[in-house]
Amino acid sequence: MAKNDKEEQEEKELEKENPEETVEASEEETVEEAAESSGEEGTEEAEEEISLDNAPKAFREKIEALEDRVKRQMAEFENFRKRTDKEKTAMFDTGARSVLEKILPVVDNFERGLASVPEDKKDDAFVDGMSMIYKQLMQELENIGVEPIEALGHEFDPNLHNAVQQVESEEYESGVVAMELQKGYKYHDIVIRHSMVAVVQ
Repeated sequence: MAKNDKEEQEEKELEKENPEETVEASEEETVEEAAESSGEEGTEEAEEEISLDNAPKAFREKIEALEDRVKRQMAEFENFRKRTDKEKTAMFDTGARSVLEKILPVVDNFERGLASVPEDKKDDAFVDGMSMIYKQLMQELENIGVEPIEALGHEFDPNLHNAVQQVESEEYESGVVAMELQKGYKYHDIVIRHSMVAVVQ
């Protein structure tokens, strides 16, 4: 029903007298419009989620592909780590072998010096001190994995022994080491110096 001129005139006068009420009414309309708009957007998102849920096979294939890729990368990294550790160990062993090869002649000189001491001077304080230093040196070498190669009385092994001469012997059979001319050493089962030996012919 249309408003008459008198009612319209009264409303205009009220708006002039109470402008805040008019603003509040306008804000309420804006909030309602925003709520309606938000509801429409939420509905669109829900519809989108529903449409995505309708394609679980594609998701599974994507997840499986990513899992396979991660597993491959983990396996490659593990292989790289093992290979790196092996190379580091090999480099360390090579360096240690080089150092030990230079130390062994010192050990030989200790043994020759102590072997040449006369019986009546073996109790001398200096000789006793040298003997203690030699024992300490040998103990430290043993602690890092250095051990002498067994030769005397053992069958000749070209992987461990270096035969420099042949001798006759009533004590040992043919092919057995009868004399050790220079002691050989191993480092963690790696031969760093072959034993120099004489073998029974």
